[in-house]
Amino acid sequence: MPAKATLSLGNASFRPGSSVAHVPVTLDRPTPNTVIARIITVNGSGIYRALSGYNYQTVDTVVIFRPGDPLVQTVAVPIIGATEGQQFQVKLREAPWGGLQGQSTATITASSTAMATARATGTFRAPRSFAATGTLQFELRKDTHRRSPDGGWDRWATSLAHGRTQVANGETGLYLDSSIFPGIEGPVYWGANGLVLHTQKLKTPISYDGQSWYYGSSVLDGRNFLATQIGYGQYEWEAKMPSRRGSWPAFWLVSTSGWPPEIDIYEGFGYQSYWDFDRHVAHTLHIGANSTRYDQRGVTIQTQQAYGLSGYSQGFHRFAVDIQRDYITWFVDGVETYQSVNPFRGFRFYPIMDVAVKTNGAYDDGSGDMVIKSFKIYSAP
Repeated sequence: MPAKATLSLGNASFRPGSSVAHVPVTLDRPTPNTVIARIITVNGSGIYRALSGYNYQTVDTVVIFRPGDPLVQTVAVPIIGATEGQQFQVKLREAPWGGLQGQSTATITASSTAMATARATGTFRAPRSFAATGTLQFELRKDTHRRSPDGGWDRWATSLAHGRTQVANGETGLYLDSSIFPGIEGPVYWGANGLVLHTQKLKTPISYDGQSWYYGSSVLDGRNFLATQIGYGQYEWEAKMPSRRGSWPAFWLVSTSGWPPEIDIYEGFGYQSYWDFDRHVAHTLHIGANSTRYDQRGVTIQTQQAYGLSGYSQGFHRFAVDIQRDYITWFVDGVETYQSVNPFRGFRFYPIMDVAVKTNGAYDDGSGDMVIKSFKIYSAP
């Protein structure tokens, strides 16, 4: 993968009496992936401080660079009225998503002698809208749905390729199948609104692989399911996400030749206290070979501010990926949210949809279920 771009804020000047100040936001190189920065104004300091609401209007915005975009954008800050020497600051809320952090604070100064910072020019690409350009190869349907513990050419597996546990990444849930563990609440079933992946705190612990398991996870894995495997094309889910702290829902793809590569279309880190089930999504590439990952590229995005998208545990939303030879592009509700150079040319992938559990707590707030209303796969040459 090409190196990440470093994003920096630049100091800026504007003339007293101007109605706007332009603040440069710069990448140090063409970016191989989408870079998103959240930027906010901050009052100045000292006797020349400029104040929000008096001298300038508060700006709390998002700047997005996509592959192929020019390297400089500007943020426009409305000026109410500022005298010679008054200054305020612009800051990054956090390190840019998808890029490295350079200068994170810039000072904006009213000056009659310095050249006013100009508005950046250039053509920036608009976000793509999702469109299925391949041939429909697979559609999740109740009347044709099949699953078994290890899957098969025409059915899903209720386990992962390496088994029913993932201790190495801290998961505390056992991936369940009611045909192996009778009497449990159904980990996968058809409900009124779609296919349900159900997670739970077990009423009675299950002994498995020499360990007691107190939580049940749920997975459908397509490693042996031929109709779900493509090299290029699109995967699109329509689903409602869980809201329970400690749940870890995901839609992801793994190479048919073994892990890695991995493409995470949606991942929800519900075991993290900061995670907002209704406003956060994560998109990630795991790069490597022979069971060894040597690079990981991706973003966690607060999509309400970046794209006006939210409510993932409140209703059904569409999560999609388009895999082409040059780029991999992610979408939420039809809107492009992330793009990366494709480092996986020539690979074929199979899908996994799961809700893992990673907690030692009560695991009883909200819902621990993912409900999948629709899942389609389109293959492209």
